[in-house]
Amino acid sequence: MEPSYIFLTMAVTLLSMPATGFGQGTTRVGFYSKTCPRAESIVKSTVESHFRSNPAIAPGLLRMHFHDCFVNGCDGSVLIDGPNTERKAVQNSLLRGFEVIDDAKAKLEAACPGVTKGINWKVPTGRRDGRVSLQSDAAKLPRFTDSIESQKQQFARFGLNTQDLVTLVGGHTIGTAACLVFNYRLNNFTNGGPDPTINPSFLPQLQSLCPQNGNNFRRVDLDTGSANKFDTSFFTNLKNGRGVLESDQKLWTDVSTRTFVQQFLGEKGVRKLNFGKEFAKSMAKMSNIGVKTGSNSEIRRVCSAIN
Repeated sequence: MEPSYIFLTMAVTLLSMPATGFGQGTTRVGFYSKTCPRAESIVKSTVESHFRSNPAIAPGLLRMHFHDCFVNGCDGSVLIDGPNTERKAVQNSLLRGFEVIDDAKAKLEAACPGVTKGINWKVPTGRRDGRVSLQSDAAKLPRFTDSIESQKQQFARFGLNTQDLVTLVGGHTIGTAACLVFNYRLNNFTNGGPDPTINPSFLPQLQSLCPQNGNNFRRVDLDTGSANKFDTSFFTNLKNGRGVLESDQKLWTDVSTRTFVQQFLGEKGVRKLNFGKEFAKSMAKMSNIGVKTGSNSEIRRVCSAIN
């Protein structure tokens, strides 16, 4: 199967590429058509190569993109490696895919010196890299225990609405999570028992995958039964009480977000939304958070800590 162009989107978003002049705070499709016309094809072939060797790269890049944009905007600051940088924060300790970015960057620099099916869209480019990367800033990221109200507030500060929230969380259709981020729900959540929002028929499956005193770093599919397809089954699982993360399951239990889940599922009585089309729109919208310009940015070629 050919990997989705979505992962090219994230790779291009995070990469530094040579450009003439400074950005104006926005991105556009075809930004590198003159300065580096092969840019997209180079990144695409690199991502495809890594994906064929390790399909887990797909959700890894998706998560990395989200973690970058929600801390000081989409400026590649999560890529910077060094003491006390964003990359070293606990919230980013399980991020994957840095080697894909490094590989693509190297190939881009050489060309221009100085099993998942999915959706695709034209990628606006033209971002510059931020100069600041602080471990403490990762505390701004949404947490897997957050209430819907808290999640909505965090998204709203970046100009993203409730529909964007539900849509982007839907990216978990291809994601995984380590046991350590949800095993608290399985045994001693309330009154010594499991989280009551977990379907009783689903609970034994999760408990067997993540037993008490087991391997906290074992990874579990967030979209049980359809982890390798970019589809709406993730939302079906939420409806059936089979959400792995507490924050995900709340999309169904909270009335303000449930409507959008129902729209993506095409339920009777609500206006149907096309998940693929809406995801593309929300990704493009998120990709324009805090686009850097001028002296507060740079075209970074080496992702090492700033001294």
